[in-house]
This record gives sequence, C-alpha cells and structure tokens, in this order.
Amino acid sequence: MRFEIRALRAGAGATTLRLDASDADAAMEQVRQQGYDVLKIKATRTLAGLSSSEARSFPLGLFSQELLTLLEAGLPVVDSIETLKEKEVKAERQRLLARVVTYLYEGLSLSQALEQFPSVFPPLFVATVRASEKTGDLPEALGRYVTYQAQLDVVRKKIVSAAIYPLLLGAVGLLVIVFLMSYVVPRFAKIFEEIGGDIPFTSRMLIKWGTLVHDHGWSMLLGVVIVVVAGVLWLLRPATRNWIFERMTAIPAIGERLRMYQLARFYRTVGMLLRGGIPIMPSLQMTADLLKGHLRHRLSEAANKVREGMPISVAMEAFALTTPVSLRMLRVGERTGRMGEMMERIARFYDDEIARWVDWFVRLFEPLLMAFIGVIIGGIVVMMYFPIFELAGSIQ
Repeated sequence: MRFEIRALRAGAGATTLRLDASDADAAMEQVRQQGYDVLKIKATRTLAGLSSSEARSFPLGLFSQELLTLLEAGLPVVDSIETLKEKEVKAERQRLLARVVTYLYEGLSLSQALEQFPSVFPPLFVATVRASEKTGDLPEALGRYVTYQAQLDVVRKKIVSAAIYPLLLGAVGLLVIVFLMSYVVPRFAKIFEEIGGDIPFTSRMLIKWGTLVHDHGWSMLLGVVIVVVAGVLWLLRPATRNWIFERMTAIPAIGERLRMYQLARFYRTVGMLLRGGIPIMPSLQMTADLLKGHLRHRLSEAANKVREGMPISVAMEAFALTTPVSLRMLRVGERTGRMGEMMERIARFYDDEIARWVDWFVRLFEPLLMAFIGVIIGGIVVMMYFPIFELAGSIQ
C-alpha cells in the first residue's frame, strides 16, 4: 500500500514523504527510523493507479497460473505479460501490466519490475521470482507458487464450507424469531388485552413486549439498524479483529487450532521459499507477518537464535513454535538436508489435523444449534398459547 506522510525532523523542518508499506504502522516505523516525527499519514493511490482495494482484488493466483501457462508454451516473459495485458478487461489492471512491461523494456528484471508495486505483488511472490532468476527456471518457481496458493486455499475452503450450514441455520432461525416477536406476538398481545384475566408471568412479559413493538416498532427498527451498522464498522477495524483473535486464542480448544492454523501457513511458506533457493533467515523474515500476537514475537526471538547458530529445530522448540510431531520432522530435515520438504510435510500434517477438528466441531455444533433455536422458538410459541390454555380450562 502507498502512503503519504507529513513528517518533521529537527533542523530540516516539515516535509512530505511517499513510501510503500504493508500497513500504516509499518510506514510510520520506516519514517521514524529515518529520524522523523510523524505529523500526518494517509493512504494514497498506488504507483499503477490502483486504489488499495483494487490492488488487494488483483487476481495474483490467476495471474501466476496464466503466466505459467504462457511460459510453458514457449513465450518469452515480455510477450507473456503483454498477452495478459491485452486480455484484461479492467483498465486499471491493464495499466498495471503495461507499467510492468515498460520496466522490463527499460532493462529491469521481472522481480525488479514487480517490486515496484508492493501493494499488488507481495514480497513473498517477488522473492520467489527473484530466486528463480538465479537458476533460470521461472516456470518451476511459478508452478511452486501456484501449488502453494492452492494448498492454502484448501483449508480455507474447508473452513468456509463447514461454516455455511450453521450460518444459514442460524440466519433462518433468527428470521423466524424476529417474525414471531415483531408480527405474531403483537397481535396475540392485543387479543389477550381484550380478553383480560389472570395469565402467567412469562406470558405477561411477552404481551408487554408485543405492545412495545406495536407502539414503537419503527423506532426500534432504526435502533437495531444503527447498532448493526456500528457493530460492522467496529468489526472492520484491524484493532478489533486483533482483539477478538487474542480473546479466541485464550479459549483452550479453539486457541490451539488457531495456533496450528497459523503454524501451518508459516511452515508451508518457509518450506516453499527454502525449496526455491532462498536462505533460511530471509525466509523467516518474510513469513513473520503470517503469525500474529505472541507467536510473531516468539518467531522473532527464534530467528535471532538461528542467526546466532542455533539449529532450527532447537530454536523452534525453545519458543513453542512446534508440536512433538513437527519437532521430529524438523530434526529429520536437518539430518537429511531437506528442510524445505519437511516443512511442507509439517504443514500438510497440521492441515489434516485442522480438517479433522473442523469436521468434528461441525458435527457437534449443528445439532446443538438446532436444539437451541428450537427451544427459543418453542418457548415463544408456548408462552403465546399459555393464556389460551388457561382460558380453555376456565371455560370447562
């Protein structure tokens, strides 16, 4: 992402700096390291004319797959990217690829050209391309990256697909409850008020709710909309998501699976970089953003130990970045010299563990959710009919 920063440095006055960073905090840190005090920061459009949302929506996986196909067909790199530019229907993506081609004609390597657009092409992708330029095998590197993305998507799709039915069930149940409380109950309340008599306490509460909805329905609807919009805006804040993530990690069962999910992405990414010829220290630095909170801090400390000469398996074990299985596999990788392959095996092992847990959780959660919704709906219906039962008993 591109940022414009108004900064102040002693003896130099105020100045405006423009730079690229993953987020606002990283951009401010870069400026502070240069001796400036940040006055104001704002995100701007990227070098290619893409906004930050457009840059994030760039189909990097599809681009990699199509570029790989064209290269394997025998087209040179420049011709391949020009072909992809011509097939694009969105003007901003055409401008981006045109700029990449321009840089290639100016004599830059492909990795250097892609590096000019950090908001579109992440450091991981650029590093993969740069490593392939040393060996002269760009198609193999792209194939490795495409496989890497596909493997990441597998677990994500499993989690999403497993969540669809519970979410749909919850949404339908919520709509039924809203319908009962906003339409059916107010009409029953009017009937009960006309009948009068002694009715159970729970039914009286339900009648009061029905009367309240009948008299102030639109005001309540407006309040609900305001609360929902405020909640959505609150959830969109990165600080909020980080706070929720930290709270979820404190839950024993869920926290362990979240930790395992992060470690799976971490090990898979490091393994891909190592197999691509990138040394261990740059690989660890480039993958630090895949971990959150305390795990990122532990990785930083483990990387320092590796830099000092400690074996990877020992450093990872010392800072709780392994499980018993992954620790043994790391040791095998150190003995055989196939650390990249072993890290990818660790990631697959973690993925299988997560998939099994998600399947078990969904099988348990779905009937519990159905029972919970059924109890609520049944309770509302029973409370509505209690006065009718009482009336029928008194008539008899």
